[in-house]
Amino acid sequence: MNPLNHVAIIMDGNGRWGIRHYNSRKKGHKAGLKTVETVIKVSIEKKIPYLTLFAFSTENWKRPKTEIDALFKLLESFLKKKIKEFNKNQIKLKIIGEKKFPKKLNKLLNDSEKKTNSNSKLQINLALNYGSKKEIINAIKLLNKKNMNINEKNISKSLYTKNIPDPDLLIRTGNTKRLSNFLLWQISYSEIFFSNKLWPDFNSNDFINILKKYQRIKRKFGKIL
Repeated sequence: MNPLNHVAIIMDGNGRWGIRHYNSRKKGHKAGLKTVETVIKVSIEKKIPYLTLFAFSTENWKRPKTEIDALFKLLESFLKKKIKEFNKNQIKLKIIGEKKFPKKLNKLLNDSEKKTNSNSKLQINLALNYGSKKEIINAIKLLNKKNMNINEKNISKSLYTKNIPDPDLLIRTGNTKRLSNFLLWQISYSEIFFSNKLWPDFNSNDFINILKKYQRIKRKFGKIL
């Protein structure tokens, strides 16, 4: 069986789901949080050590301010409700991306990381204000500043995901087949699955079925088996 240490997910389709069912993108984002809870639960059951969720990209700032504000309020509410549960279930939270949010949200994100830092069952990497191209550029700038050699090993150590294994599996929902500037360096050898379902419709069976399909893949990494 293929080892499965890290699953990354592009949670696409919340807004479209909300418009389709309630004529409200906000309700779609709220419904998507239930799927987040489902995926976290399955990840713990399957003993997956790392789960990375793409929640807000650097490009998402182009959206209407009302939607952005609603997203941040949902995130604040979710974290306030879930931190005790995270600690109970030994879930560690790490934010990847640039923390350039309102002071209140930045403080909550920092506090959430600190409060869960010693947990070890599952690490959730929440990609917020994240863009892979910017991450790579920042890594190279950091190496130049430190007068370090620019090579694969040093770049990997300078990314937001340093000390985290690269994803074995990337899943994108929403019937869209693109990477959207997400973990471009880290997924160079990840297996990629696209789901036609919008994120709020993605359920535990969908997730488990993809995990099973992943296990059946012969992973060669350029070799001949």
